[in-house]
Amino acid sequence: MTSVVAPAGLPAPRLLTRTEDGQRLPALLWPAGPGWRMISNAVLGGGIGERGWVLNAQVAHGYRRTDPERHLADLAEAAGLHGAGVGLMTAADITALGSAGDGGATAVATAGVRVRGWAASPAAGTTGPSAPGTINVVAAIPAALSDAALVNAVVTATEAKVQALLEAGYDCSGTPTDAVCVAARTPRTDDELHAFAGPRSLWGARLARAVHGAVRAALPAPGD
Repeated sequence: MTSVVAPAGLPAPRLLTRTEDGQRLPALLWPAGPGWRMISNAVLGGGIGERGWVLNAQVAHGYRRTDPERHLADLAEAAGLHGAGVGLMTAADITALGSAGDGGATAVATAGVRVRGWAASPAAGTTGPSAPGTINVVAAIPAALSDAALVNAVVTATEAKVQALLEAGYDCSGTPTDAVCVAARTPRTDDELHAFAGPRSLWGARLARAVHGAVRAALPAPGD
């Protein structure tokens, strides 16, 4: 198992376990506490806002529930979490995580790539909830970002993920249900508010390298 690098300023993620449908399933929990703004496409706590925790829960293959948001909220409550947070799901083995850091920016990734492809596909889309994402990335930057920079950070993290996939030998841009969460410090009066997080900006470059390293470390070898 790859050692965990805790996102800068966040407590190290805790490994939780639960029994569900007769299976022993793990989850990773970051109890961030106050002082963090997060952006995510997660089913629970997605969007931009103050968030106090991140939960990345592993579910069984063949997941059939149609209420993942309610499911994640129940898991958070069972873990003793309160207030707004971000909840992610994956059927990938989260104990095979990858982690990396660069200049204070850090990232942790869990990755399963059995169902993968290119984003620009001729396949028809769906309107209902999808199965749990298979590449989940949780990243943190110990600096305050504007709303636009937070969006920029998601783009940068996604580009770094795709770069890692291609370098690892995967002919794809990801899986249909990948998820990302980027945490940045809540701006205070005397903080510098960074307006950019693209791959050549100060924090964007560090974020890109951290996400790239975490995803590369989490990916199984092609064919495994």
